[in-house]
Amino acid sequence: MQLRYGFRLYPSAGQRVALARAFGCARAVYNDALRARETARAAGLPFPTSGDLSKLLITEAKKTPERAWLADVSAVVLQQSLRDLDAAYRNFFDGLKGKRPRMGAPRYRSKRDTRQSVRFTANARWSLTSGGKLRLPKIGDVGVRWSRNLPCVPSSVTVIRDSAGRYFASFVVETDSEALPPVQPEIGVDLGLTHFAVLSDGTKIDSPRFLRRAEKRLTKTQRDLSRKKKGSANRAKARVKVARAHVRVADARREFHHQLSIRLIRENQAVAVEDLAVKGLARTRLAKSVHDTGWSRFVAMLEYKAARYGRTFVRIGRFEPTSQVCSACGVKDGPKPLAVREWTCPACGAGHDRDVNAAVNVALAAGLAVSARGAQVRPAYVPAPRGETGTHPKLTPTAAAQQAGISAPQLQGGEEVKRAVPPGGRRGGAAVRAGAATHAGPTVPRWP
Repeated sequence: MQLRYGFRLYPSAGQRVALARAFGCARAVYNDALRARETARAAGLPFPTSGDLSKLLITEAKKTPERAWLADVSAVVLQQSLRDLDAAYRNFFDGLKGKRPRMGAPRYRSKRDTRQSVRFTANARWSLTSGGKLRLPKIGDVGVRWSRNLPCVPSSVTVIRDSAGRYFASFVVETDSEALPPVQPEIGVDLGLTHFAVLSDGTKIDSPRFLRRAEKRLTKTQRDLSRKKKGSANRAKARVKVARAHVRVADARREFHHQLSIRLIRENQAVAVEDLAVKGLARTRLAKSVHDTGWSRFVAMLEYKAARYGRTFVRIGRFEPTSQVCSACGVKDGPKPLAVREWTCPACGAGHDRDVNAAVNVALAAGLAVSARGAQVRPAYVPAPRGETGTHPKLTPTAAAQQAGISAPQLQGGEEVKRAVPPGGRRGGAAVRAGAATHAGPTVPRWP
């Protein structure tokens, strides 16, 4: 399987200029190719191939005064921009055919885009020096902050400049699966807002709420940006400060997702999650909290890490009524508002925590071998014996109470019979009216 390893780059001032030149040349070739294809489509001409575009927009364009600066960067970078355009068109047409989620048509790239990137393949002859630097053609040896070792020789490297002005090197490596030793636990995961994840074993993981905690700092930086004059150097500096505040939040969220996902994969043989409609939830009043959690990225991490380490990952349908079904007896109790956090099954009497019960149902729907323990928050009611479920209609309240096993001193004024309190238990429910004893049916209070 292919994996990406990202590392921070620290280019010098001259190398930043060279990288900016590479970003601009790749962007120009991409836009020229997109314009050529759009012009051919509007004129009803055949679709230009990548070979024709490469010859016209790279090889011959370098000989013209208008595009002579294309020779200042590696030709592999320019060729790769044409491949990126082909991939954009392929994804667009596959979305129209239903082979993948719909995507927009390729658009022109702007020099004002906050994220710029160029890709160097093996043909570019980039390398890693003995001193641990990244040697790029026509750019030089760039310093790298190595946080871990690469498992094998990378096939390509992508140099990225993000909105905060940071530079990263993303290496693509081909690795084999690293199967972890088998373990017994199998869990279901219910994702939420108050608790980021609730496991079927009863474990609740609080939501860090990185964006909510950083709102004060983000508000201040955004206010400073709004007060700067458009087009000024101070506004450009303020924009970078806003971007850096946001990337700190994004980095903290990504680190949390990585740590939690790898822990779940290592401790469990199988993991089941629910396919959430994140786009729909992001259009509600909970949009900011939904975006702050990052469910989609977390589930994607679970999926690829399960494939890498030999674990089982199951994604159940989003229409599975996990919050409406009792995990103990399987009876569907109907939808419940979000304010209802605990409920009692009307069929079996089991008390459930809403989130833990949903996590158990997620695991059961995925076919995992889990139990309903943890979902029950209090013991179920024990049905009364059949012989005690009715009283004679002409019995007095005292006789009815004695038949039910309640001593006469518990009667107060002959008007009502209170429930007996079991040893170490609690008195529950309202009193049973003596008049109810005149009706046939279950009149004996049940033990909590």
